[in-house]
Amino acid sequence: MTPKIKNKKAQRKILMESIMVFFVAISPFLYKLYEYIPGATGDSVSFLGITITSHGFADVSTFIWFMMGKIVPLYLLIFWFLTVKNWWYHIILIPIAMYAFQIFEVLYNYDNDIDTENLLWLLPICIIIIPFVYFLRIKLYDKYVLGIDLEAIEAELDELKAKGYSSEKTDLSSEFKDVANQKEISDKNISTGTLENFLKNIQDRIQGWLHLKF
Repeated sequence: MTPKIKNKKAQRKILMESIMVFFVAISPFLYKLYEYIPGATGDSVSFLGITITSHGFADVSTFIWFMMGKIVPLYLLIFWFLTVKNWWYHIILIPIAMYAFQIFEVLYNYDNDIDTENLLWLLPICIIIIPFVYFLRIKLYDKYVLGIDLEAIEAELDELKAKGYSSEKTDLSSEFKDVANQKEISDKNISTGTLENFLKNIQDRIQGWLHLKF
């Protein structure tokens, strides 16, 4: 990679980080945006050439107040998801989806009820993400706290089999098998690696689109 390309990537990274810092800094002011728009006490108002309606709320001011209470946490969570390095960062997708569904419901649902059906929309995501994070936590706890590395155990057993040891001559491997059987709930028919790589690819692709690399 040439120095010129490195400089361009560094410039883009600094620019995107500066934009993120800017939006984090102004988040309290965005939340109070409804107080700064003149004439927002009616059913509609034009602001910066954009016509904003009340969407069923008492007035435009109430609508903007409600929306800012969803949009501000949403983009802050997205920034967090893109920059966090902890193993549990996948769980941030749940509140991100929650706020996104709430905004979608307000904008595209024409009845007078809000925050009603989005929990049902969120269930499929919770069903995928929560067990995945739980089993990932078990895997890390086994490996770094209890010192049990199932992958290393399986690799050692495969190595013994490859050397041609019979089952009678590999009694030592029974200890490894006992450990594996005790932990089979975290290993049997559950492959966290595939989902982990999928979610990691999502984070990496978004960072790539925004020219971020943390």
